[in-house]
Amino acid sequence: MWHLERLGFRSSPPQLLVLVYTYFCALGDCLFVTDYFTRTPRKLNAFNSFASVELFHFHVPEDTVMAVWNLITFKEQGGTFGDSCPDHNVTVYFRAGAPPVINPLHTHFPRDTVVPGSFAVTLTWTLPNRTTGAFNVTSPLPGDWFLAAHLPKDEGKISVKGLYEECQYLFQPQLIVQRLIGIAVLYPGYFIDQMIPVHNRSALYKVFIPSYVSRVKVQLVNCSTRNKSGDSCPVVLKIRARAPPVHNSSALDCREWSPCELDSPLPAWGQWYYVLVERYLSDADVYFRIGVRITDCSKPNLPRDHASPSSALNMPQSFGMAMGFSLSETLPMADLPALSGNASRLRTASEDPVVYLSPSSDPEMCWPVRPTLRNELDTFSVHFYVFFGPNISVPPDRAAVFAVNLMPVLDSGGVLNMEIKLNMSTVKGANITVFGCLNHGMPLFMRENASVKCESESAAGFLLAVNASSNITKLRIPYPQTGTWYLSLRSLCGTEHGFEACPNVTAEVYLRSYLTPCINDCGTYGQCKLLRTNNYLYAACECKAGWDGWGCTDNSGAYSYSFQLLSTLLLCLSNLMFVPPVFIAIRSLYLLEASVYIFTMFFSTFYHACDQPGIVVFCIMEYDVLQFCDFLGSLMSVWVTVIAMARLKSIIKQVLYLLGAMSLSMALQLDRHGLWNLLGPSLFALGIMAVAWTVRTVRRRRCYPPTWKRWAFFLFPGAMIATSAVALYAFVETEENYFYIHSIWHMLIAGSVGFLLPPRAKPDAAASPLKHRRRGCGYQLCVNEHEEMGLVDPAAIISINSICTS
Repeated sequence: MWHLERLGFRSSPPQLLVLVYTYFCALGDCLFVTDYFTRTPRKLNAFNSFASVELFHFHVPEDTVMAVWNLITFKEQGGTFGDSCPDHNVTVYFRAGAPPVINPLHTHFPRDTVVPGSFAVTLTWTLPNRTTGAFNVTSPLPGDWFLAAHLPKDEGKISVKGLYEECQYLFQPQLIVQRLIGIAVLYPGYFIDQMIPVHNRSALYKVFIPSYVSRVKVQLVNCSTRNKSGDSCPVVLKIRARAPPVHNSSALDCREWSPCELDSPLPAWGQWYYVLVERYLSDADVYFRIGVRITDCSKPNLPRDHASPSSALNMPQSFGMAMGFSLSETLPMADLPALSGNASRLRTASEDPVVYLSPSSDPEMCWPVRPTLRNELDTFSVHFYVFFGPNISVPPDRAAVFAVNLMPVLDSGGVLNMEIKLNMSTVKGANITVFGCLNHGMPLFMRENASVKCESESAAGFLLAVNASSNITKLRIPYPQTGTWYLSLRSLCGTEHGFEACPNVTAEVYLRSYLTPCINDCGTYGQCKLLRTNNYLYAACECKAGWDGWGCTDNSGAYSYSFQLLSTLLLCLSNLMFVPPVFIAIRSLYLLEASVYIFTMFFSTFYHACDQPGIVVFCIMEYDVLQFCDFLGSLMSVWVTVIAMARLKSIIKQVLYLLGAMSLSMALQLDRHGLWNLLGPSLFALGIMAVAWTVRTVRRRRCYPPTWKRWAFFLFPGAMIATSAVALYAFVETEENYFYIHSIWHMLIAGSVGFLLPPRAKPDAAASPLKHRRRGCGYQLCVNEHEEMGLVDPAAIISINSICTS
């Protein structure tokens, strides 16, 4: 329905609009209005699912002849231009009426799901930190337009927040539209004299087609040049729904005849149709009489009444005036000549400037449309109930038509579901098939034929079928267009000549129509997320355990049950490496430290049992509580271990433990994944330990701890193990290797605690019997202080400490 042309990156929007202006200057007086729309730049993410894309919502006004999107992408790193960031292509998707349904990873869609079409473009980098692209849509459909943008899928590296300056790719779309104003309005049933001056190339009109119309016919009669009738009309008619047609464009949905009639069966209901009258092979003024006739199904025998054209045809009250004046005000119905028959019976242009023809009726094309009752349960949870349903009788001689109305903007972010079930007891052994045709904008009717199709010359719908061998069918449409959807049901019997009407057999079907946020709630291996972009809500699935696809039903890369069980056991049982540090701490009388290690081991085990993406999941409490306790226990284990190594007085150590617990709880509540949550407490504790060790070194005039064995066999290995654990956590861990790299992290951290925890201190009372023993005149033999960090030479435990004062 629309033609999208990709322009070069160096084409600027103002130049494009100048071209559009000169191109459409032949459309009368060249009354154009230019509108400009922009959106705030947003950070793009690597694609994993539709939940990771950035969605932008625009509104294109009516009567727009050109829409130009200016796409701007730039890099940032640390608040400055990201010249050193790698060049990742940006993919942008366009769709009118609803968000685009995209599949960049080429995954499988769920069964019975149809994929609406969209257009995708890729932006490549032309400058080190910035690139732009311009894309234009000629005669775009009015209403909502959606753009979705994302980066390519990455390797899934898990980075520590704040470790380095992250490269950010920002995307900002801008929309410039040029629309016509003052387009002449044609009223259905009225023929008006018009002309195309010699200095103009064409004339543009629009007519509103109400609901329940089965046919639209545009007629141009009494055509002449210089007020002289000719044998043929030197003009071409073009018609298009919802957007103005353009000159010499075969890609648009238009039909051309010369001369001078356009017949459009099954038109779109409740939409504007644009009629372009274009001259050719003529250099004179062209005079003609133009009108639009409709086949109105709302009134089978529609008489000519005295109501205004707007009220008679349920036209919008603000749709404008025809030819600069209002027919309801200046042309009373009683004064209009009523004619019947074909347009050839119209009077000549010299008689009446406006002629009225009554709308006709076609019983073969006019079937009643049954509405549905809308019942809103929740966001994107809506049920549509059929009056006197849900069991529906489908007569053998005509179609049963139902209307489902989706609210603008509100309903386009979910999934439209349609289910039909055939009641086998009503078939009575006949080879009957009930066909359903679901279409947007107007109903499509199926005829007896060798092959049943759900399409017309200008539209195509979705075909459903139920019969004795398959009595249930389903259809899912993700992100459906808003407006009215029509379901036409027709029962036909299969014969050797194809499908024919079934005599004396009325089939009964069960119909269910409803909206859901996601397809089947994303299944077992997915989570349905409600997302928002500005004031627009939409839902999308986020898959886990290797499952993929729009409804998390693609298991091509899914984790097996044994793999899920193995990963869960590794992450949980690796915490048992804290058992040796707990034993060492209890043996060394570090009871407070041992309680922290037990707390960490317990909550880390159950947190990882609850954090699994698959079905091997066990949660003893809420996930958020388990995550908080796991993070707090990990940081407290580092904190109490380093403070214990500082060998502070008992009262100071207890105060630091309490302050550390409160500070870490506050930091984790603010940001659990920040770098400084792990690095800040560790550096502060190491600073306290360094100050304590330095003071002891200065007082004793020797290195502390004093023995090389403590450094070589305990401190150095413990520090190397802890450094390796931090390096794995910060630089190696990805989503694919998480289960075993993080298990190694558990074991290394627990092992480092076992090496770094200081040995038990001997009490001072053990040396008290020797403090008052005198050895020799003038001297006092005293026991030296116990070396807290252990491994002191036994031969040197007695030394001369002071001179006797006797």
